[in-house]
Amino acid sequence: MIAQSTSLTPLPPPSVFNLPAPKHIAIIMDGNGRWAKQRGLPRVTGHENGAQALRSVTETCCEIGVGCLTVYAFSTENWKRPAAEVSALFGLLEHFLAAELPTLLANNIRLRAIGRLQELPPTALQALERTIERTSTNTGMNLVLAINYSGRAELVDAVRLVCEEVANGHLRPEDFTQEDLQKHLYTKDWPDPDLLIRTSGEMRLSNFLLWQLSYTELYVTPKCWPDFGREDLFEAVRDFHRRQRRFGGV
Repeated sequence: MIAQSTSLTPLPPPSVFNLPAPKHIAIIMDGNGRWAKQRGLPRVTGHENGAQALRSVTETCCEIGVGCLTVYAFSTENWKRPAAEVSALFGLLEHFLAAELPTLLANNIRLRAIGRLQELPPTALQALERTIERTSTNTGMNLVLAINYSGRAELVDAVRLVCEEVANGHLRPEDFTQEDLQKHLYTKDWPDPDLLIRTSGEMRLSNFLLWQLSYTELYVTPKCWPDFGREDLFEAVRDFHRRQRRFGGV
């Protein structure tokens, strides 16, 4: 089921209504460029405001008890954008990581990343690895950045690892199961998302977590990502709790 959000009424935290937070929320942070264009601003300004929205949503997820927050930060298709924009995005990533490290540590948040990270610009990769290491002993919420990520590429990489197991005699093809594939996914350390939020009103998955979203509840809001805030997250969680999740059953 896909919900389309239109409410502008501020809502109190879901905990006020005794609603437990989803264990894992995934977000497609869409609309930075459109947000900037609507205001006659450079696209990079939209990305900068999008980083501020990520800070707010991360802190709110931590506050209400979300165990894992996975955000689609940069897809493999995003390399097709103008070189100047791509360069600005990775510069913004480096700045974000440095600026937010104190907040991550203060909130006991552990930073993780998924995707073909080895293809990132060296300085961005170093900043990412440094922040991951600095937060590695944190025991609270996992903040997972999907960077240079593609759901199809993830499945290809997982299948390659399975093929290596077969070639090495560690797995017989007739014994292959879903669990054998799943343990080689980038996301093997976390449960599948309970709730996917997509901003800017687009009704597609955009090659994000294709395996993991099989039974995830989808929530789409017309707001562009820089405008998505605390109350919007509360509304998404409230809507999630109106769903009846059957996982293919009755």
